[in-house]
Amino acid sequence: MYFNNEGKQEVTYDAIVIGSGVSGGWAAKELCENGLKTLVLERGRNVRHVLDYETAAMDPWDLKLRDRVPEDEVKKHYSKQIRTGYTINQSGKHFFVKDDENPYTEVQRFDWMRGYHVGGRSLTWGRQSYRLSDLDFEANAKEGIAVDWPIRYKDIAPWYDHVERFAGISGQKEGLPQLPDGIFLPPMELNCVEKHMLNSISENFPERLLTIGRTAHLTEPNPEIHGNRGKCQFRNRCRRGCPYGAYFSSQAATLPAAEATGNMTLRPNSIVHSIIFDPKTGKATGVRVLDQETRETHEFFSTIIFCNASALGTTQILLNSKSEAFPTGLGNSSGELGHNVMDHHLRTGANARFPEFNDQYFKGRRPNGIYIPRFRNLNDATRMPDYIRGFGYQGGAGRGKWGRGISAEEMSIGADFKEALMVPGDWSMGLGGFGECLPYHENKVSLNEDLLDMYGLPTLTMDCSFKDNEMKMREDMRNAAAEMLEAAGGKDVTTFDHGSWPGLGIHEMGTARMGRDPKTSVLNNFNAMHDVPNVFVTDGACMTSSACQNPSLTYMALTARAANYAAEQVKKGNI
Repeated sequence: MYFNNEGKQEVTYDAIVIGSGVSGGWAAKELCENGLKTLVLERGRNVRHVLDYETAAMDPWDLKLRDRVPEDEVKKHYSKQIRTGYTINQSGKHFFVKDDENPYTEVQRFDWMRGYHVGGRSLTWGRQSYRLSDLDFEANAKEGIAVDWPIRYKDIAPWYDHVERFAGISGQKEGLPQLPDGIFLPPMELNCVEKHMLNSISENFPERLLTIGRTAHLTEPNPEIHGNRGKCQFRNRCRRGCPYGAYFSSQAATLPAAEATGNMTLRPNSIVHSIIFDPKTGKATGVRVLDQETRETHEFFSTIIFCNASALGTTQILLNSKSEAFPTGLGNSSGELGHNVMDHHLRTGANARFPEFNDQYFKGRRPNGIYIPRFRNLNDATRMPDYIRGFGYQGGAGRGKWGRGISAEEMSIGADFKEALMVPGDWSMGLGGFGECLPYHENKVSLNEDLLDMYGLPTLTMDCSFKDNEMKMREDMRNAAAEMLEAAGGKDVTTFDHGSWPGLGIHEMGTARMGRDPKTSVLNNFNAMHDVPNVFVTDGACMTSSACQNPSLTYMALTARAANYAAEQVKKGNI
């Protein structure tokens, strides 16, 4: 779909949303349902719900090379992504970018996982959905770290309700102040070893708790709320796209809701490279777009603009939006744009075997694991001497599969070997920590105008790392995991630390943070730019601290809150 740029009226909207992923879909839905004519710009190709989930119904034997990608293709296109340990496979590679076509520069290692298509990473996200609490919103202020959040839990709590109800979050209420309960669909079931761990932790560590993961899957759809989305089928093929619409994605949920209003125009293959600023009014008037297919440049205009291109994608656009008023990037009078990069550090914890449960099994392929909420530095009794903030655990228990026969210890030949692999292996359980990263000013991304991408646009340079607080936390993450597994009677308990670098958690945030003071922050308490009040940023860039919980639910809630505020201000003529 193309537009006539000769007449400004034809390319003018009430709102423009940049990006169609987790937060962009929510911005589109809320703005359209508030009656605003909204243009949604996505830099990548269109992906239609169900129709374009090309591998969703394939079994392992249907996939080329048993789902593997040839080594020469990996080296050419995925040289950075393959080092993460995440699988680049035939069934999902089409939802991730190619490194050679989308370059960036690393002063220090940074693992940037991206999906440039309609829906973005909402099609491939891990779907773990947890609320932040006042422990998180107040931490910076109480500890004198960075800047204070301009909101508290009470400001966002109704919007957590709002997005949970529509998205559909399966989970168990636990009554923890550090992990507020939400509006949950029925929880998925723990297996026998996980139930054993739950009981052991309750007996041996009263300050800790194990619960089923809170995940964005419909376990009991409500047609009045969820429309024609179906129930989770426990296939665990989620990153291929869910044809049932059972997990929350832009395709299954928010974009159809926006489209149903008649107010949304979706334009894929539209690379926003800068925002147009009018110094006379002090506001943004629109965006400049490079058409991915024709390489033509277009301009689109609107009253308000929502930036939802992902934390670093949004910041890249803002840094490239230079003018006489903002020579270092739009809305950057504070100098904080691009700074304070955060991500969760992970890939450390412990594993153990539980062979005494080998007479039991489980049903289905549950697309979810367990969660152990933060239990460090909650109060004086849980205060740690070496580090501040905390971590949670994700993981789960399962039985060894036929792949165990690859190991030297179990490798053999013949009928007996084949028969042995038909029997499930021992039960084992793993606990992996997700730790908070502090907002360090020196952790930054900057615009690299010497290295251009395939479209001739500036790229990003990454310069950030985890520091002493995170390293000391990681030691505790390993030891506490082993401690719980040992107390539960686990055999062969082993700790691990496979290393973690920013980007690897795929939770980039903080580069256009919210704050109370325009001198030290980019956004106000409603996610609007202090300097340019009709530009809103509600993706991960807005985060003031990272907490240790998966952040996507918070992006959704902040986006819904900001979009309703913005729509109200437009209707009142205040923007």
